[in-house]
Amino acid sequence: MTDYATVDGLRVATCLKELIEDEMIPGSGVDGGAFWRELERIVDDLGPLNRALLDRRDRLQDRIDEWLITRRGRAVSAAEQAAFLSDIGYLEPEPGDFSIATAGVDPEVAERAGPQLVVPVDNARYALNAANARWGSLYDALYGTDVIPEDGGAERGAGYNPERGARVIDYAARFLDQAVPLVRGSHGEVHQYLVEDDSLPHRLYAILSDGQPTELADINQFAGFQRGGDVLEAVLLRHHGLHIELAIDRRHPIGRTHPAGLKDVILESALTTIEDCEDSVAAVDADDKTRVYRNWLGLMKGTLGAEFEKAGEVIKRRLSPDREYLDPHGQPLILPGRSLLLVRNVGPAMYTDAVTTAAGEPIPEGFLDAMVTALAACHDLNGNGKYRNSRSGSVYIVKPKQHGTDEVAATVELFARVEAALGLEPKTLKIGIMDEERRTTLNLKACIAAARERLIFINTGFLDRTGDEIHTGMEAGPVIPKAEIKSARWMLAYEDWNVDVGLAAGLSGRAQIGKGMWAMPDEMAAMVESKIEHPRAGASTAWVPSPTAATLHAMHYHRVDVAARQRELAGQRRAAVEDLLAMPLLGTRRLEPAAIERELEGNAQGILGYVVRWVEQGVGCSKVPDLADTGLMEDRATLRISSQHIANWLHHGLVDKQQVSATFEKMARVVDCQNAGDPAYRPMAHDFEQSHAFQAALELVFGGRESANGYTEETLHRWRRRFKASSRG
Repeated sequence: MTDYATVDGLRVATCLKELIEDEMIPGSGVDGGAFWRELERIVDDLGPLNRALLDRRDRLQDRIDEWLITRRGRAVSAAEQAAFLSDIGYLEPEPGDFSIATAGVDPEVAERAGPQLVVPVDNARYALNAANARWGSLYDALYGTDVIPEDGGAERGAGYNPERGARVIDYAARFLDQAVPLVRGSHGEVHQYLVEDDSLPHRLYAILSDGQPTELADINQFAGFQRGGDVLEAVLLRHHGLHIELAIDRRHPIGRTHPAGLKDVILESALTTIEDCEDSVAAVDADDKTRVYRNWLGLMKGTLGAEFEKAGEVIKRRLSPDREYLDPHGQPLILPGRSLLLVRNVGPAMYTDAVTTAAGEPIPEGFLDAMVTALAACHDLNGNGKYRNSRSGSVYIVKPKQHGTDEVAATVELFARVEAALGLEPKTLKIGIMDEERRTTLNLKACIAAARERLIFINTGFLDRTGDEIHTGMEAGPVIPKAEIKSARWMLAYEDWNVDVGLAAGLSGRAQIGKGMWAMPDEMAAMVESKIEHPRAGASTAWVPSPTAATLHAMHYHRVDVAARQRELAGQRRAAVEDLLAMPLLGTRRLEPAAIERELEGNAQGILGYVVRWVEQGVGCSKVPDLADTGLMEDRATLRISSQHIANWLHHGLVDKQQVSATFEKMARVVDCQNAGDPAYRPMAHDFEQSHAFQAALELVFGGRESANGYTEETLHRWRRRFKASSRG
């Protein structure tokens, strides 16, 4: 049972109260008593609006369901659908042309293109790894992944493989030749890099194997260097706004094998990281929320640490320091050693009992997130931390699962109230809008307009967006198999629409236009092959699942000049509302029973593999092996798709309840086998009735049609709390 203390008109969990009053308030410049009074006022003033907006979602969905039911079995034109959606207020009039006017934005967000990590902030080790992923070893990223094939003696093994190492060095040299070419010759032929000292600015030369010097084809790409005494230790290059460090050490085991002593090529990788309080965490009560907030505070203060054992050795992880160089004029050059950190709060639909009203009613969790994450960030704004996060004096809050303009406007109002409560300058809190709900997509320009003075980010979230597409059109008919949705007409239009609207609203050079996650963390060769399409589409950032993936994805931003690509695309409206309204339905197509069963098994196995760790281990983001044992990154967004997909087929009779239950039991045994090596794992098949995870998974499917917008949070939270209670008992 949670212990509470009464503070003004609120009941606050004791653990959370102690964190805020003992660790967050001191040094923040915020009065502790005022914090609670202002939170109470926000709950009193804005709580009814939040509830009214959620009720409006339900009313709109009811109207859509009724309309689709009367038209089931016949084709519905996009024009007919658009007229109906306009009549009920779902589709809003598009505002006139405008440009966003957000000020005080760090260049990593406003001006530069590069990878973005998303990481659960409740895991200190992962949170630190992601924050430190601003710089990454290209040699390590290549050597340790399938980007370098394991043929012809280049296998990965326990020890260093010189043949594989040689292939890595060759690959890196070819990358350098593309990104920072020499006037003649290849970086693979360089026997010495040297910085001449006779004049200012210093110049970089490369001595080739023939003994002759050459320079960079663009001498302005030389950005700086490091020396240890008279020895050149690093050369800093710059291309498309991203830095590349050539690390030199002829005594190093790798440097000894390289003609120029090049021990590594280090890429500026994850320019930004989203520390996530939402889909990738399992925070269901006050203890969980306190851990989430404490880790975020540690990042803002620079004090967060983690210790873990690896290969029998205890490793201590801390935030990386800044990187120091001399620029070509011999002046100190300091570059950030860490990603610029954004924080993702929860969406409007979630409520928490970590803080309740005097009557014991949970409050909107997004209100608490905004107040507490902004309070923690005051330490960064005040310069209290060991390092600076935002050098421009902003706090970046990603806001997910907003439906339409009214909800974005409500978030803008919430942020203004939080600023006033904490004594922050107006518009300190910036907003990142996740374009992951159908009503937001259709009204994206109006949503951007509502946040035009705070907007720093729009990002397609094709996982949640697909779940909402299925749920919104639940009554229209059965949907196509899940794997086909990525190439469906509406999905292609959606991905283009996000860029088109963002460019038209002036985001280029002012805010990020983002793309979604690469979901296969072990399939890096495929990622390197395909994810270049994101910058080619005009996106200035895209999500990656690991620091290694960030380093590999960074190469794409050297191959594509995103700013130039955005200029090419500006004004080209390649997507239309009619395409966005094309629902992914089977129509008259009939699927073979075997195809239906394969689809059902794949969805059921993915649901169980994720839910069992969420409910019974509190893991909010997992690498779940699929039926082919390919590890896939799963979070609540992927769960929403899979559960809604089965619910749709169940509703339309492609499968029945008995078949679904039998398939889930069959797949539970598969998942049990896949997790057999985990000593903390509790098999589901030993007792299906008593397995909290198995029952939660069934409820997600059988209750999927009735769940609000197809969200999974309410079911997951309830079953996780039941499991925690049973474990304590």
